[in-house]
Amino acid sequence: MIGLSVAWRLGRAGLGPRTVLLERDRTGQGASRVAAGMIAPVAEAGFDDPDSLAFGRLSRDRYPSFVDELSADAGTAVGFEPSGSLVVAIHRDDVEAMRRTYRYRQSVDLPVEWLSGSEAREREPALTPRVSAAMWIRDDGQVDTRALLPALALACERHGVTLRESAEVSRVVLEGDAVCGVEVRGERVDADVVVVAAGAWSGSLAGIPDEFLPPVRPVKGQIVRLKRTGDFALAHMIRGPWAYLLPKADGSVVVGATQEEAGFDTSPTAGGIKNILEYAWEFVPSIYDLPVASIEVGLRPGTRDHRPVIGATRLRGLVMATGHFRHGISLAPATADAVCAGIVTGRFPETVAAFSPERFAR
Repeated sequence: MIGLSVAWRLGRAGLGPRTVLLERDRTGQGASRVAAGMIAPVAEAGFDDPDSLAFGRLSRDRYPSFVDELSADAGTAVGFEPSGSLVVAIHRDDVEAMRRTYRYRQSVDLPVEWLSGSEAREREPALTPRVSAAMWIRDDGQVDTRALLPALALACERHGVTLRESAEVSRVVLEGDAVCGVEVRGERVDADVVVVAAGAWSGSLAGIPDEFLPPVRPVKGQIVRLKRTGDFALAHMIRGPWAYLLPKADGSVVVGATQEEAGFDTSPTAGGIKNILEYAWEFVPSIYDLPVASIEVGLRPGTRDHRPVIGATRLRGLVMATGHFRHGISLAPATADAVCAGIVTGRFPETVAAFSPERFAR
């Protein structure tokens, strides 16, 4: 998602014929395709990271125009659905924890509303009667990644960007203190600028000196896609303490997600799937009879501080756009705008100053 979005924005800036996107497998078939597609910076706002919150809200506000421009360029509809979300709690400890986050979000003027259990069920009848409180977030939304990713690839090509699949980069090529290209299976691809948007693999690219490699590691995530039946209705994103439910326009319901330190293992596990289904069933019990459409696993690119890595490095020509962890889909518009601006003008905007690769420099 990040690589495609950056390439598309460069294409729109008139650099398409000079831009090459190198994909190690197939375009749009990695973690981004597995992602649920939530755009929820307010629901995920932490207590101590105002920079990430501001960047997340900037990206969310950018989404409507982002998908409008993309739909026009690709010639296919790509929608952003601002359907809102409900954060729900059943147990007393969970209610108190949610109340603390609600008060914090109120204190920084975020659009949140406290609901009683009965008020939450009026808004979403599928909730269990055991839900005792909820937080309504009207600005949260979602996108269909399975429509978004092919549209981005098509829009890139229409702006002259070259997309090369099965083109795993074996080495980044340096000359002195500057990047001059990459090697792909022995072939050298020359470049003035190399943007690292390799997801979970970004921290292991050969050729980049250790002090400039981003500290990115894979964080395994398992999700389940269920098929909605005629008697099952769910209108909003539902988030509980340990799982979420996301109804999609294609008739599926995404239930996720685990968060596991398991290296590059992408095997689904009985325990991981059992846990997220059980957590989701606790607040929407009617999922019990829904057929399972698929079980999917993705590798999120995580950093030590859970923030993305965006901006120029001290190696001339080497730019980072990686480490977005669970927020790659959500942060793609703002990331792509910032990286494109940095490449075109030579200056990265202040919106990404807090995410500079230099914060990890040794």
